[in-house]
Amino acid sequence: MESSFVLYLGRHTLETALLVAAPILITCMIVGVVVTLLQAVTSIRDMTLTIVPKLLAVGVVMLVFGGWSLGIVLRFTNEIFGHVQNVGH
Repeated sequence: MESSFVLYLGRHTLETALLVAAPILITCMIVGVVVTLLQAVTSIRDMTLTIVPKLLAVGVVMLVFGGWSLGIVLRFTNEIFGHVQNVGH
């Protein structure tokens, strides 16, 4: 196995992981900023106020983007298994 191929697989793995995790991470970041601003304006310091909206938003994002993420992971898995099959020959 060549070093360039190993670097390609590593890069492709990281890109796929970032692509799958991006919708959830961006949602958590946006909801966190909005809740923090709301807490700063109202002076409410309750921990459940930060966790519950994030959990609800992540649940909605997972429902919306779940099929898309699964398609990306399945495509990546098929590609990796194709490479493993070629290494054996």
